[in-house]
Amino acid sequence: MLITLCYLYLWARWGRRPAALVRATVQRLRASRCSFTFCGAAVQPRGARVCLSRGGRVFCVGESEFPIWTHLLKIEPFRLRILDIQKYRYSIDDLNKWALFLVSPFILEAEHIAFVTESIWVQGETLQRPSSSSESSQIVKWADCCLPLACRPGDPYQLIAEASVDNFSKLGVAFMEDRLQMADGLVPQKIVSVHLQDSTLKALKDQASNKQAQILQQNPEPSVESKPEPDVMEHVGGDDLKVLGAQPTEGEDGTSGREPAGEGDVGVGSIEHCHLHLSSCHECLELENSTIESVKFASAEKIPDLPYDHNGTLEDVADDICLDREGRKVNITGRAPNILFYMGSASQESLGRFQEVRSVLADCVDTESYTLYPLSRESALRDPWSDNCLLLVIATREAIPEDLSQKFMAYLSQGGKVLGLCSPFTLSGFQVTSKSVLRETVQNLVFSKADQTHVKLSVLSSGYVYEEGPGGQLSLGKLQGHLENEDKDRLIVQVPFGPRGGEAVLCQAHLELPPSSSVVQAQEDFNLLKSSNTRRYEVLREILTMLGLNCDLKRAPALTPLYLLPAAEEIWDPLMQWLGKHVDPEGVIKSSKLSLKFLSSYTSNIEITPSALPVVTDVESFLSENFNLEIYRQNLQTKRLGKVILFAEVTPTTMNLLDGLMFEIPQEMGLIAIAVRQTQGKGRGSNAWLSPMGCAVSTLLVSIPLRSQLGQRIPFVQHLMSLAVVEAVRSIPEYQDINLRVKWPNDIYYSDFMKLGGVLVNSTLLGETFYILIGCGFNVSNSNPTICINDLVTEYNKQHRAELKPFRTDDLIARTVTVLEKLIDTFQDKGPNGILPLYYKYWVHSGQRVRLGGLEGPEVWIVGLDDSGFLQVQQEDGEIVTVHPDGNSFDMLRNLIIPKQQ
Repeated sequence: MLITLCYLYLWARWGRRPAALVRATVQRLRASRCSFTFCGAAVQPRGARVCLSRGGRVFCVGESEFPIWTHLLKIEPFRLRILDIQKYRYSIDDLNKWALFLVSPFILEAEHIAFVTESIWVQGETLQRPSSSSESSQIVKWADCCLPLACRPGDPYQLIAEASVDNFSKLGVAFMEDRLQMADGLVPQKIVSVHLQDSTLKALKDQASNKQAQILQQNPEPSVESKPEPDVMEHVGGDDLKVLGAQPTEGEDGTSGREPAGEGDVGVGSIEHCHLHLSSCHECLELENSTIESVKFASAEKIPDLPYDHNGTLEDVADDICLDREGRKVNITGRAPNILFYMGSASQESLGRFQEVRSVLADCVDTESYTLYPLSRESALRDPWSDNCLLLVIATREAIPEDLSQKFMAYLSQGGKVLGLCSPFTLSGFQVTSKSVLRETVQNLVFSKADQTHVKLSVLSSGYVYEEGPGGQLSLGKLQGHLENEDKDRLIVQVPFGPRGGEAVLCQAHLELPPSSSVVQAQEDFNLLKSSNTRRYEVLREILTMLGLNCDLKRAPALTPLYLLPAAEEIWDPLMQWLGKHVDPEGVIKSSKLSLKFLSSYTSNIEITPSALPVVTDVESFLSENFNLEIYRQNLQTKRLGKVILFAEVTPTTMNLLDGLMFEIPQEMGLIAIAVRQTQGKGRGSNAWLSPMGCAVSTLLVSIPLRSQLGQRIPFVQHLMSLAVVEAVRSIPEYQDINLRVKWPNDIYYSDFMKLGGVLVNSTLLGETFYILIGCGFNVSNSNPTICINDLVTEYNKQHRAELKPFRTDDLIARTVTVLEKLIDTFQDKGPNGILPLYYKYWVHSGQRVRLGGLEGPEVWIVGLDDSGFLQVQQEDGEIVTVHPDGNSFDMLRNLIIPKQQ
C-alpha cells in the first residue's frame, strides 16, 4: 500500500516531467551496472523494480544482485561477434544474422549508454502525430536520438544502438507514452540497456586507430573546405570490416559522437539541446530520505529536463549519404536494408509481376536479412528511399519517365546498386535495341562469371539486346552474357557507374520468370528452360552477390518434435497399450541410432537433438499447415500399411525414425514416418537427398515373408515403390496423361528428361521375415530449382486448356501407400508377371540403346527386367547380359550404364 501511494505521489509530482525522473534514475544508477528496461507491464523482467508505470508500460531497474544483461561485442579479424559473458535474462539468438552498421560508436563515450530495441512489423500502420502542440505529446523519432550499431532483421526486429543519458531517457519516455516512432512500419515493443566490456572497447579503440592510420597513409588529407565524413563501416553483415574516414567528435553538450553538421547540412541524429533546470523541491528532499528505493530514484537537485526537438525528421536526411574510403554508399540508418522493386505504373499486372520477381529473388537471398518492398513512382519521387536501399530492381517494360530516371541516376551516383530485368532503363554509352526475331524465344546464353568461368544455359529472351550508343564506350564489369548466335548479342551487362561505387547489372533475358510462366507456350521450350533452371539460379545468385547481397545457403531449420498419429481411430487404444509395455520407466524406446521419448505434451524447454527426439502422443494438440491428418486418412485405403504415423515438421532423416520400433510393433499397425523437411536426407550410396518444402518425404515399414514371391525377389521392392508413386497420380481420372515415369532402378522421372523423385530401400532379414524400410522422396509443389509434379499438372493445363487441380503432399503420400499395398498383394499372388506390364507402361527405357562402362563401351539394347528385378540388356551378338543396380548406375543424360563409384 505504501509503495502504491508513493507511485501515486510520484505521478502527481512528476507526471509532467517523466523524462527528469528517468534521467535521474539512469544517471544515478548506471555506474552500478544496473539494467534499465522499458517494456509492457505484462512482460517486465522478474526481480526488476518498477520505477514508473503508465498506460500498461513500465520503466524497470534491475539491481546488481540480479543477473545483469551483459553482452560482449567483440570484433575478431574481419568478423563481428556478439558473445555472452554472463548468464542473462535477455536473449539475443541467431548471432550470425546480426549486421554491423558502424565501427566508431562501439568506442563509447563515458556518459553514453548502449541498448537494444525490439520492434515488430505492422504493415500499413502509421503513427499519427498528436494534434496537441504541448511538449509531452510530440512524436519522437528513434533515429534522431541515437546512433545504430547493429541490427538483426526478423520478428522481433532488433537494433543495438548508443545514446547519451539524455537521449536514452527521451526514447524511453516517448516509448512509455506511445510517442516513439521507428520506421518502415516498425512498432517498438521493448528497450533494454546492455553493457559493453571496457577491455573490449579498448581493444576496439586500438584496432580502429591502427586502421585509421593505415587509411590516412593511403588517402590525402581532406581540404579545409571539405568536411570529414563520419567514421563508418560498409554494411556487410558479418563479413570484412572497413574502418573509414575521420574519428567522430563529441559535441559540447555531450551528445551523440558525430561531427557537427555544417551549414546547409542535416546530420543524422543531430539534436539541438536547450536544457531546462528544475528548482529544488522541499517535498522531494524529504521524500529522498525515505527508505523506498523507487522514491529515492525520483529526486535530485537541478535535474535537466529534456526538450523535444520538433524540427529534425527522417525525411530531412535523404541526402545524408555516408561513404566508405572507396566512395561507396553505406547504410547507417539503423533500419533493415531494403531491396526495392520498381514495377512501373500501378496496375493489377504490375502487382502480379512484383510477386513474380519478388518470389525469385526471395529464393536467392535470406529474406530474414532483407526486406523486399515495391517502390511506386510517387514514393520514388517523394520519399527518401535511397537512404536504406541496398538494391533497386527495375523490372518494368514501360519507358522510365525523365524525372524518375534522374532519381535513379542520382541513386547510382551516390553508390547505389541497380538490377534491370527486361527494362528499357540503361546508362549513357549503351542503348536498348529491339530484335523482334528473339522476342519470347528460348535462346542459348553464355554467361561469364566474376572468376572468368562460364555458364551455358537456355533462357527466354525479351526481344531486346544491348548495343553501344551515344556517349562513348563504358568500362564494363566482369559479368557479361551473350547469345550463342552469329551476332553474339549482349543480353547481360555489368556497368560500374561513378566514383562512389555505383553499379548496374542490366539484363534482357527473363531470369525472373519460371519455366512454367504463361509466356512459355511450347512444350519443348518448357523442357529446355526446366533443364536450365538450376543454372538460372546460379546466374541470378552470381549477379546478386556482385551487387552486394548475401546469397549464402540458408541454415538448416531447427528440429521439431515428432507426433504420434493414428490413421484410423480404432487403432489408437491397441497402439497405446502396446506402447505402455515397451517404453522404459522414463517413457523412452532406444535403438542403435536414436532414442524416442514419448510425452503427452511438449514444452520448449525439452531438448531436441538428432539422437534424442521427443514424441507427442496428444493427437488433439496436433496442428500443421503442411500436413492434414484428415486428408491423409481419406486417401489411405489400406489393410496394414501406413496406419501409424510418426510426423515431424523438421527431422534429420525419416529413415532412422522407425529403427527402434520396426521389429516389435505388430504388423497390422503399419508404421510410416513423414516429414515436411529433412536436414540429413539420405540417397543411394553416400549421396545426400535434399528435401525442401513441397517435397513428399516418408519412410514406410513393410514386412515381407521370406518364403513368398516377393521375399524371393527383394530387388523388386524399389521398383514397386517408384511404380506406386507414378500410378498414384496417373490412375486418377483425367491425370492419366501426366508424363510421370519410372527409371531403373529406383527413380521417378518427368518423361525421360528430369528426375523428380527417388526410392531408397534398407532390408533386414530376421528369422523368416524381411523387415524393409522404404524411403521415398518426390517433388510435389517445389518447382525450384528442378521440377515437381505440380509443374507437370500446370503445363498439362496450359497445353490442353484443362483445369486439373494441383496435388498436396499428404494426399499423394497416402495414395502412394495405398497403391503400393495393392502392387505387393498382386506380386505375391502372380509374381513378376503380375506387375511388369504396368511397370513397362510407365518406364522410360523401352527400346533404348545405351553403352556399358563408358563412352567407348559396347553398345547394347535394353530388353527389360529379369525374374529377380535386375536390368537385362542385349549385346550386338544377341547375348543377354544382366546389370545389377548395386554395382551400376544409369546416366540418363549420356545413355550410359556405368560402374557405380563406391
